[in-house]
Amino acid sequence: MERIDVALIGAGRMGQVHGPNAANHPGLRLKYVVDPRPDAAAAMASRWGAQVAELDSALADPGIGGVLICSSTDQHLGHALAAVRAGKAVFCEKPIDLDLDKVRKAEPEFAGARFLLGFNRRFDPHFQALKRRLEAGEAGNLESLQLVNHDPAAPPPGFIPTSGGLFKDFTIHDLDLARWLLGEEPSEVFSSASCLVDPEIGRLGDVDTARTLLKTPTGKLCVISNTRRSGYGYDQRIEAYGSKGMLTAANVHANTVVTLNEQGVDAAPIHPNFAERYRAAYAGQLDHFAQVLHGRATAQAGYADGVAALVLAEACQESVRTGAPVRL
Repeated sequence: MERIDVALIGAGRMGQVHGPNAANHPGLRLKYVVDPRPDAAAAMASRWGAQVAELDSALADPGIGGVLICSSTDQHLGHALAAVRAGKAVFCEKPIDLDLDKVRKAEPEFAGARFLLGFNRRFDPHFQALKRRLEAGEAGNLESLQLVNHDPAAPPPGFIPTSGGLFKDFTIHDLDLARWLLGEEPSEVFSSASCLVDPEIGRLGDVDTARTLLKTPTGKLCVISNTRRSGYGYDQRIEAYGSKGMLTAANVHANTVVTLNEQGVDAAPIHPNFAERYRAAYAGQLDHFAQVLHGRATAQAGYADGVAALVLAEACQESVRTGAPVRL
């Protein structure tokens, strides 16, 4: 496979995930690293044989076919617009932006663009297998979903003010996953939330524990369970209930070895964080982006999916504020 040059914008937490995946992919070559922090950019570039560059010069290079946007959330939309206007294929971490009005106003510029949004759960092999079996009718007609997304521990308080809050930063993954599995758009949202994990999160105006109920026009239900602290690892589960049975995607453990003796049962813990749990999903996502870049696939999670998830996230916030369901 011919290797196409790409630029990475952002060498932070998500850049550390996507940059190496791009550098190691047989169809991609990481040519530039762009980051306002010179040391971070230089470290990433040096490790993967890339060059440090300014954004304008990277986008002006006709040899750059794609751009990976892993910058801070408030920069996602601006960087995506710049890359699309330069004619590049774009992979952008979620969310597109925290401001729904800005996202909607920009949407026409993305018509026809090769744009993949970072909803990585769609590329998890366990969740993909569940979806295939669901679509094959193994559980009959889908009636309800239960999604569990529990972080192992709360983020540092300094993260909260710029995160967009629990629903736009965290639950948005589950809202996209629900849309992907339900097969129709939710028409009603009800959320209830509390601050039970860290009082500082509440002082900063956010919540850390929530339950959300989605309802579709045909009556399908989806319950989403979120917390910033599980205390036992990165808890990621799906239960899909149908007219003939159920499908479940359980937690993934560090290994499959189980000890059974007179002391009881001992098994390996579940994965401790998102980077380990979704390692295969992130690799699959970048492989899909490579296929999009090479003209062999159409993006499975596009701009419209980002808009739809953001609409639901804002409905969750409104429901918490009013204590009532929000009809869409």
